[in-house]
Amino acid sequence: MKAAVFEKFGQPIHVQNVPDPTPTDDGVVIKVMATGLCRSDWHAWMGHDTDVVLPHVPGHELAGEVVSAGKNVRNWKSGDRVTLPFVCACGVCPQCQSGNQQVCDHQFQPGFTHWGSFAEYVAIGRADGNLVRLPESMDYVTAASLGCRFVTSFRAVVEQGKVAAGQWVAVHGCGGVGLSAIMIASAAGASVVAIDISDDKLALAKTLGATAVINSKNVPDVVAAVMDITKGGAHVSLDALGNPTTCFNSIANLRKRGKHIQVGLMLGGQNHPPVPMDKVIGRELEIYGSHGIQAYKYPQLFEMIETGKVDPGKLIGQRVTLEEGAKFLMEMDNFPGTGVIVIDRF
Repeated sequence: MKAAVFEKFGQPIHVQNVPDPTPTDDGVVIKVMATGLCRSDWHAWMGHDTDVVLPHVPGHELAGEVVSAGKNVRNWKSGDRVTLPFVCACGVCPQCQSGNQQVCDHQFQPGFTHWGSFAEYVAIGRADGNLVRLPESMDYVTAASLGCRFVTSFRAVVEQGKVAAGQWVAVHGCGGVGLSAIMIASAAGASVVAIDISDDKLALAKTLGATAVINSKNVPDVVAAVMDITKGGAHVSLDALGNPTTCFNSIANLRKRGKHIQVGLMLGGQNHPPVPMDKVIGRELEIYGSHGIQAYKYPQLFEMIETGKVDPGKLIGQRVTLEEGAKFLMEMDNFPGTGVIVIDRF
């Protein structure tokens, strides 16, 4: 099969022919029909993720068709249209037994712990507990664009943030995660302040439901600007980028008893950022992480999509080839373009 492979961290990614995968007894092989590009893939390529073993194939935002299944797989067969969470679970640890597969003690992640979906085929283990059946009305590109980004934002806004109508939500960073969060929070009835350094991304944020936008390149005090717009601070604020500055600002711009959700990954030496702990204490703020979503939670999201409450298709920026996707991945730290880039040609 064709796959995008890197043999050294931070070095060129080359599309080459590699052996086709085979399913484990409890796993499947999926023909990849579409796969998204995510900043997490860039972190893996840079060597910021310790799970990655070289040579490596990145990619974890995928949708496709089952082509073969192991002898112990009960729920899936060849031809089934599927996607999956980027955190795949063991199904038996205490976290899985409590319904929190997104923080499974023995999790595995395509594109990180093993070869991912920047390839014609990808192998996924423990298929019965990790695959998600796609609605017939949903195309593969839309399914791949859900992510990790859209589904992670969905859980961050709905489950962790418990965003409600009438609240103010601040979203720091208008990449795929941030734009998804803006759409979902707006659909929940919240007013959203979007913060980014790109006017193009902020313009897109407004079309997706942002009430107000702040270009942090031109505004010297982002926290004060958010406090002014929201008349006292955000009820819920998300760092959707994963940067010490956006993390600090997201916490500092909360009103009393507000809630910060850390969604963007903080890796590569940035994983111990400064936190305004005086405000956390004095305002009784809450700080939450959000790490993926459980497979069994997808139907709730699919219902919102099918009823038109949210439209992740609006977030799709470019559809590219595997070769083009490998090039875009290496440039991702420069934040090229707006919207989600999806590989749909192999």
